[in-house]
Amino acid sequence: MKLDIVFPGGKKVDVLYHGFRILSDQPVEDGGENSAPSPYDLFLSSIAACAGYYVIAFCAQRGISSEGLAMTMNCEKNEETHTIGKIDIAIKLPAGFPEKYRNAVVKAAESCGVKKHFVYPPEFSVFIES
Repeated sequence: MKLDIVFPGGKKVDVLYHGFRILSDQPVEDGGENSAPSPYDLFLSSIAACAGYYVIAFCAQRGISSEGLAMTMNCEKNEETHTIGKIDIAIKLPAGFPEKYRNAVVKAAESCGVKKHFVYPPEFSVFIES
C-alpha cells in the first residue's frame, strides 16, 4: 500500500490515499492555520474511529439497534516519554442491549486493527529516495 504526501503550503501536509485527500495542519500556536486536524489529532481519531467501527459492526451483525450507542476515548499522557501512556475507551450501550453481549462488545472494540499496531508495531525505515 502506498500513500503519497504533498505539501500544499504553510504547515499543511496532505496525504493522498485510496482516492482521498486527507488534510492536516498545525495549530496557530505551532505556526499553522488550524485549518485541519493535526497529524497527531488524526492519529488519535483513527484509534477511536476504528474501535467505533468494530462496535457498530458487532451490533449490526447481531441485529442490535445502535440508537443510543455512544463511545468516549480519553488519553493520558506519560510525562516521562511525552507520549500517550494510557487510552481508555468507554462504551455507552443503548437501552435494551442484550446482557449476554456486554463482554463480547468490549472484545470487539479491542480487536481494532489500529490498536493491533501497538501490540505488533511495524518496523520503520526513513530514507532519502534517489
